[in-house]
Amino acid sequence: MADTHRINFEPVDIEMEVGEDEYILDAAFRQGIHLMHGCREGRCSACKSFVLDGDIQMENYSTFACNEAEVDEGHVLLCRSTAYSDCTIELLNFDEDELLGGVPIQDVRTRVTGIEPMTKDIVSLRLAPVEPETFEFKPGQYADLHIPGSDEHRSFSMATTQSTPGQVEFLIKKYPGGRFAGLLDDGISVGDDISLTGPYGSFTLKDAHVLPVVCIGGGAGMAPILSLLRHMSETANTRPVHFYYGARTPQDLFYLDEILELGKNLTDFTFVACLSETMDPVTSGLITFEDGNVTDVVDRRESDIAKSEVYLCGPPPMVDAALALLEANGVPNDQVFYDKFTSPAFE
Repeated sequence: MADTHRINFEPVDIEMEVGEDEYILDAAFRQGIHLMHGCREGRCSACKSFVLDGDIQMENYSTFACNEAEVDEGHVLLCRSTAYSDCTIELLNFDEDELLGGVPIQDVRTRVTGIEPMTKDIVSLRLAPVEPETFEFKPGQYADLHIPGSDEHRSFSMATTQSTPGQVEFLIKKYPGGRFAGLLDDGISVGDDISLTGPYGSFTLKDAHVLPVVCIGGGAGMAPILSLLRHMSETANTRPVHFYYGARTPQDLFYLDEILELGKNLTDFTFVACLSETMDPVTSGLITFEDGNVTDVVDRRESDIAKSEVYLCGPPPMVDAALALLEANGVPNDQVFYDKFTSPAFE
């Protein structure tokens, strides 16, 4: 049996146990402590923290997320760190409301109830929780779907909310040669069982916040944003909402009718479809079509974006470009929310 040690987190004064056979972030999840995180694979820096005292070792991480100089200073990524003594760790990025108030991580056996193409390369996968019969999560979060017959998993965001406890929807981008994409074409059928673990992520609407909301998405990044919009509509949230979605052509757009319906219940709602293949700007009802990459369109239309909370989800290059745009426009880091997770072959 692996030795266990005590971890004390500062400045929040929270303690927990961790075994030498588990990563610190996983131990926190197991004990109901919801530390900030993103990819959980050592590729982003959401869980970066500072070791004040103790013996901690890191493995299998990207130097882009934590470079050699930072490691020498004492910085670690908790998703790839193991403790070999009692330790004191300073959290550099945390949400006090979430630390002890997040949704517990659950292992759920689900059954496939629907597989529906939304575009030529995005599929709606609908699952019904079987054991237990519900899957609790906050709008905007994601889960790990386990590939049947293997130890592998892929991370996907939920598009639904708790208003449909018997159905959880995922919007999945099909990449050529992708392991999960291949299963959607030939390998997973209605009635099959799929196990999931979650929820993860901090891409959630913060209670009591009042700033306008700007959502920037692309590809399967529609899922968590759709979950947020559905939640805001269901709860009669009065915060103004602007949604920018990047696609190549009008044929790559989907769920437009529902977005229009949701917009009727939202304050100052606008939806802008940003099409990278040239077309003249057109407005149709609540939807505006504009030419250009999504970040270019946001830059043109959101002159006061520093006075908004911004939610990002889409391909990593889009997220990176959006983060650069927000930094250039002076948006404070605590007003930007995104889960930059990646999987093998970008599945």
